[in-house]
Amino acid sequence: MSKISLIIEREYLTRVQKKSFILMTILSPIIMVALIFAPIWLAQLSSDETRQIAIIDQTGLYEGIYQDSEEYQFTYTQGTFTPSQMRDGDSQPYAYVIIKGNLLDNPSGMTIYSQKQITNSCELMIKTQMEEFLKNEKLLSYNIPNIQQIIDESDVNLSIDTIRLEEDGAETQTSSEMVMVIGMAMTLIIYMFLMLYGGQVMSSVMQEKTNRIVEVMVSSVKPFELMIGKIVSIGLVGLTQLGIWILFIAGILISAGAIFSLGGTPDAASIEGMTAMAGGMNGADAAQLAVGETGIAQEIQRLMDSINITQLLICFVFFFIGGYILYASLFAAIGSAVDNESDTQQFMIPITFIIIFALYAGIFSAENPDGPLAMWCSMIPFTSPIVMMVRIPFGVSTWELALSMIILYGSAIGLAWIAGRIYRVGILMYGKKPSYKEMIKWIRYKA
Repeated sequence: MSKISLIIEREYLTRVQKKSFILMTILSPIIMVALIFAPIWLAQLSSDETRQIAIIDQTGLYEGIYQDSEEYQFTYTQGTFTPSQMRDGDSQPYAYVIIKGNLLDNPSGMTIYSQKQITNSCELMIKTQMEEFLKNEKLLSYNIPNIQQIIDESDVNLSIDTIRLEEDGAETQTSSEMVMVIGMAMTLIIYMFLMLYGGQVMSSVMQEKTNRIVEVMVSSVKPFELMIGKIVSIGLVGLTQLGIWILFIAGILISAGAIFSLGGTPDAASIEGMTAMAGGMNGADAAQLAVGETGIAQEIQRLMDSINITQLLICFVFFFIGGYILYASLFAAIGSAVDNESDTQQFMIPITFIIIFALYAGIFSAENPDGPLAMWCSMIPFTSPIVMMVRIPFGVSTWELALSMIILYGSAIGLAWIAGRIYRVGILMYGKKPSYKEMIKWIRYKA
């Protein structure tokens, strides 16, 4: 046991002291946040160019429907334009909208011409605004008194609370959107860690085998102890990195809570500060703004409180460890059996397919967390670490969690034993790429 602890200590300290580990631990959360918010920010950026759109209305019925904006300016013309006329000249509009007839009678009577392919957002804007106008015209044609007022008053916006009934009889207000986001985030993190750190186990074993270092090491330590020490040490590196990320995210959330005064009520000083920032906003409006922002913050805090974060983190750690032992054992066996990176492909493809299937099963299970796909994939040890993390935020019975963990850890221990049988033979075999049949023989060899 002392030899395993020495191996774990050496491997662990060697990896966490690397500059690459420190940099990735610091930069990864920043990169993740950037990947989430950068597309949102880029989508909000609009071009400084104002695009000209010419409306050629041959009917004279649709003038003034489209209003100018920062992105588009419209000109209205009656008459006819041929495609050759639209190509003439150096300065042409971004698009021509040709209206050939009454669109209520002929819905296909409008065509968009352009020299360059127009964007989907531009086409959607032109279509939806015209459809809204035509809908109103159709309703007015029925000559119903006060039809517009009736339509406006018939709009109903529901505010629906979702309450989850707990096993102990308690009632918890939840949000399906937040539950889904948290479940998907946990699933993606486990998927990423299994691939990343499982691959590190395989690369480390293969490197030691190629450099013949392992021949010296097995003279003083058993191959199984060497494999277990390597798997455990790299797993601890992963948990260390994950723990740092959790503390980093918790720090951000605590800072955000302090900034936005989560759970608090704005006082007079806060209102005065908002008034000054708003540049002359009166106290009543500032108070309303402050209360509104506080209400949003309180709503977010309430929804976060509805999720059992402690249970979620504990289950995450247990399923991560079980899944990591399972897949790391496979990766260690593969690394010990081959001599170079190219030979790993025949063994890696089935494992990669299984992990990718588990990811897709988790994504689809978010829409039906109690369906047969989610249920069975939560029990199959190769998919349960990923799929179960989607289901837990939705609420999973205790017996399902317990059964899933028992199956996972039982399979992980059994697979680690099988991988150890392959490892003890494979690390000393050189020059020949083994087949599945040959690796099965290695399992049967007596010590």
